[in-house]
Amino acid sequence: MALKTLRFSLIGAAATALCTGAALAQVSDSNVRAVNLARNWAINNNGGLSVYRPADCMFNTGNGGGSCLIQSNNPGYTFRFMGGAPGWQQEGMAPTTETVVTVSPEGRSITNVGYNGTPR
Repeated sequence: MALKTLRFSLIGAAATALCTGAALAQVSDSNVRAVNLARNWAINNNGGLSVYRPADCMFNTGNGGGSCLIQSNNPGYTFRFMGGAPGWQQEGMAPTTETVVTVSPEGRSITNVGYNGTPR
C-alpha cells in the first residue's frame, strides 16, 4: 500500500509542477528554427560533422540556444559559440573556432555572420 501511495504522490507532484509553471519555459518556434539554422550553418561552413562540432549549447533547442544566445530582439537572434574537433568539449580540449551568427526574427535566414574564425 505504501508503494502505491508513493507512486501517486510522485505523479501528483509532477502534475503540480507542470501546472504551476515549474516546467521549462516555452521557446518560440522562430527561436528553435534560429538555433538549428545557426548550428547547421556553422557545421557546414567549418568542414562538416566529421571534423567540427559546435558547443553543446547549440544543441539546446529547448532552451533557445541557452548560453549561446547573446541577443534576441528586432534584428533577430544572435548566437556566439565555440566549436572544435568532435569531442573537444567533452574531452576538455580548447575550441578551435568561434562563430557569431545572426538569424532573422522568423528564424528562416542568416542575416549576418559577424565572425567565424580562430577564437578571439
